[in-house]
Amino acid sequence: MMTGGYLLIVYLAYLSFTASELPVLQFETHQTLTLTPSHFTANGTTELFTVCTKKCIQHESLPEELTVEHQLDYETAYLNGSRTLTTVVVQIPQSNIKSKKQSHATFMRRRRQIYGPDIRFSIRSQRFLKEFPFAAAVQVSTGCTGVLVTERHVLTAAHCIHDGHDYVQGARKLRVGFLRPGSLPSLRWVRVKSTRIPRGWIGSPVELSMDYDYALLELRRAQSQPHMRLAASPSLENLAGKRVHFSGFDSDRPGELVYRSCRVQQQTVHLLYQHCDARPGASGSGVYGRLRHGDRWERKVIGVFSGHQWVEVSGEPREYNVAVRLTPPKFAQICYWIRGTNTSCHYK
Repeated sequence: MMTGGYLLIVYLAYLSFTASELPVLQFETHQTLTLTPSHFTANGTTELFTVCTKKCIQHESLPEELTVEHQLDYETAYLNGSRTLTTVVVQIPQSNIKSKKQSHATFMRRRRQIYGPDIRFSIRSQRFLKEFPFAAAVQVSTGCTGVLVTERHVLTAAHCIHDGHDYVQGARKLRVGFLRPGSLPSLRWVRVKSTRIPRGWIGSPVELSMDYDYALLELRRAQSQPHMRLAASPSLENLAGKRVHFSGFDSDRPGELVYRSCRVQQQTVHLLYQHCDARPGASGSGVYGRLRHGDRWERKVIGVFSGHQWVEVSGEPREYNVAVRLTPPKFAQICYWIRGTNTSCHYK
């Protein structure tokens, strides 16, 4: 099956841009192809481990417009296992973007750091569990975490449902669980209607797979819980305290929602490197920061927690926990997935 294309104009911005400097990203859906149904044969993992060598670091230094081609094509999978691949043409008109100093991935050489005392703490208060932002955290039935970003959409890590080659076995009857506070907390499970993952995740080299480790789940019915809004990941200078926060269902604390916060150590075009303590099960958590919005600060999701990465610096390995940044093209893609039309997506 093939459908004709149409043009999607998406308005968005890095937070370092002013209102008059909003870059315009153009998505033109080229065609939609029917794929063979998924066999759900992959063995899932609740935490992703990768190694980034010198070649990988050089790739992370490239401007996104040089590496984005074909990566934002996307695959949609449905309850019955049917799949489609939608190809897109992405244009980033240079006339819409004022010249700015290009940042590059640089890593200072240090001895391996120990993360130190466990800075996580469990959210046990029934009142907090019902309120923003903790109420937006959900557990994915494959053993990961996700974050509610609209009344019926959950953002999570791609590796929680797909291993880069096929969907994991647990994705056949995928569900998300909402925590019900009480003396004995339990989960209220909701079925997933469809999933979407970027082509940049499918078949990518292992060392680059984290760049597109995100997925959007559409629920069968709308939810009443508070949800978190998305934002394009800003420069560290525009992130309050250069800190990120996320809450997840870490496997070593079953039945509990675990919160943590830490400073970002390094940032590349695609990734946030930090030392927030995390255990398997936290993958897919919505990573959020406090961003300036007019005269106030707001907490918004700017990334997805992926897992653990060793980075080779001058022949010496260093370790980090890593989150995928929601760059403007990724933000625009997710916004389009949510809206499903060629309406404009404005960052507000």
